[in-house]
Amino acid sequence: MRQRDCILEAMLAFRALSPRVSVSEIIAFLYTCENEGLSVQELAFITGMSQSAASRNLRALGHADTAWAKPPALGLVEPYLRPSDGRSHVLHLSPEGAKLRDRLDGIIRRGVLIKED
Repeated sequence: MRQRDCILEAMLAFRALSPRVSVSEIIAFLYTCENEGLSVQELAFITGMSQSAASRNLRALGHADTAWAKPPALGLVEPYLRPSDGRSHVLHLSPEGAKLRDRLDGIIRRGVLIKED
């Protein structure tokens, strides 16, 4: 039997948070992991998403107890108003988001290369 690969294991880690999590939300989370302080507009640019899609995906990663978040509200990202303009948001990982990032990093580090026969 083949070992589970790290991509599948990472996807299942997200699925365990919510069966409603989408690939676009996962992409938004991963970009936030690599670029904390990223704005919605910057995420839209680097992913090729529309600004409304980027915002929707990031809001799905927010905390359920905030007005900013939208379902499934995974609690992985926290928005902060940009200090320079006070209107747009910049995104940072929540403590839960940082734990998931570290878990994913561990999954990737111990990944096993699957060789073709």
